[in-house]
Amino acid sequence: MCGSLFFFVLYNWFQDSDEDVGEVHVVLSYIIVRTIGAASLGVVGWLAGRLAAEAWALPATLPWDIVGAVMGVIVGGLVTPYITIVPFRGILQAFRETHASRILAAILGLITGLVIALLVSAPLARISGWPGIWVPIALSALLGVMGALVALGRERDLVHFLPQSGSSTRNNGRHDGQIVMDTSAIIDGRIADISQTGFVHGTLVIPQFVLDELRHIADSSDSVRRNRGRRGLEMLNKLRKEAIVPVQVTDMDQWDGMEVDAKLVKLAKSLGAPILTTDFNLNRVAEIQGVKVLNINELANALKSVVLPGEEMRVHVIQEGKEAGQGVGFLDDGTMVVVENGRRYLDNTIDVAVTRVLQTAAGRLIFAQTRAR
Repeated sequence: MCGSLFFFVLYNWFQDSDEDVGEVHVVLSYIIVRTIGAASLGVVGWLAGRLAAEAWALPATLPWDIVGAVMGVIVGGLVTPYITIVPFRGILQAFRETHASRILAAILGLITGLVIALLVSAPLARISGWPGIWVPIALSALLGVMGALVALGRERDLVHFLPQSGSSTRNNGRHDGQIVMDTSAIIDGRIADISQTGFVHGTLVIPQFVLDELRHIADSSDSVRRNRGRRGLEMLNKLRKEAIVPVQVTDMDQWDGMEVDAKLVKLAKSLGAPILTTDFNLNRVAEIQGVKVLNINELANALKSVVLPGEEMRVHVIQEGKEAGQGVGFLDDGTMVVVENGRRYLDNTIDVAVTRVLQTAAGRLIFAQTRAR
C-alpha cells in the first residue's frame, strides 16, 4: 500500500506534459497500483487465513491460507486505487491551486506548534502510566493545528519575512509581479500602449490555452470573429516586440474540461496574480472567487478628465437624445454629453455649461445646458 502511494507521488511529480503520454501514465499508474495492492493484501490474507485456521480450529477441508490470499488479492486489486489514487489526486490538486505562501505559512506554524508542544510535554513524558503517553500526543496534535491556523491567519505578515527577488513585488502579500492576460485584453490592444508608458510592472503571463483560443478565433468562418482574432495576434506580436515589460507564455494547465474563463481564474489563484481583462462577466466571476482583476475599461474611465458642475465646454451635437428636445455629443475621450434643449443644434458645435455629472457602470455621463454663443 505504501509502495503504491509512493509510486503515485512519483508519477504526479514527473508526469509528461504531453496529453497522449499523460494518458498512458495514468493507465500504467492504475495497473501498477492495483498490482501492488493485490500483492500486499494477498500476503496479508494468506497470513490472516493461516492464523484464523489455527486460532479457531477451522476444518482442514479447505486451505484457509490460500482462501485468505485469494480474497486479499481480489479486494486489493479492486479497492486500492480508491483509497490511494483518488484521495491523493484530490490532495495534489488542492496543493496546485493553493498559493505557495499559504503552504509555507502553514508549515512554519505547524513546526512552531510542535516545537512548543515538545517543550511543554517533556516534563509530562516522565509521568508513568497513560498520562505520560497520551497527554504529550494530545498536546502535539492540538498545538500543531493551532500553530498552523494562527500562521495562516497572519500569512500576509509572514510573507514579508520571506526572501524576494528584486523584480518580484508583492501586492497585498499575494502578488508576485505576474499579471495573467485574458483573450479580450489581448484583442483590445490598449495594454500594448499602456505597457510602454512604464505604468505596468511585473511579467505579463499569457497561458497557452488563451493562445489556442486566439488562434481558434482567427480561424473562424465568421468574418467579424476572424478579424478580431487576427487583430489579437497582431497586438500580441506588438506586445512581445515593443513592450518594456517581460511577456511570458506558460503551458500550465491542469484543468482539462473547463472553459477558458474558469481556467484563467484557477491559474490566477494558483499564481496569486491578478487577471487583466476587458470582459465584464469574467470580471465578476473572478471577484466572487477572490481573484483580483485589472479591468482596462475601468482604467480608461478613471483616466477621463474630471468635469465639475458649472464648467463650460464646447460640444458637437451629433444626434438626438432619448428625452424630448435633448441633443447628444461626445468629448474627445468618448464621454457622452447630454445637452438639454440641444436637438435644434444638430450637426453644430455649441457652448454648454455642465449641470451635473453621473457615474455609471458604462462610464461617465455629463448633463449640460446650452449657452448663448
